[in-house]
Amino acid sequence: MENGNQGKTTAIIAYLTMVGALIAITMNIEPKNDFARFHTRQAFGLHLFFLGFAIFLSQWFNEYAWYGLYISYIVLWGYGFIGALQYKKQSVPVLGPYFQKWFTFIP
Repeated sequence: MENGNQGKTTAIIAYLTMVGALIAITMNIEPKNDFARFHTRQAFGLHLFFLGFAIFLSQWFNEYAWYGLYISYIVLWGYGFIGALQYKKQSVPVLGPYFQKWFTFIP
């Protein structure tokens, strides 16, 4: 078990791809940690956001839209990841509060 910053490892793992988010969900089943749950929801939402728009853009190709998707994903991902590293519960801008509401099924 971690000392001090409980849930920090789980929160960091959540940001490492969609598979990492799924692993973090299972890691946080027992014991439950509020910090890990917060960041798991943020990371899961970011990964779904990216994958959903990537699927959409694969049908409707626009080079600049791809740039916008990658830039927004990298900036939001970095913001959330740095928050997890610093043990802060800060929502990613714009989308973060929605992720907390939409993904209440994440334990």
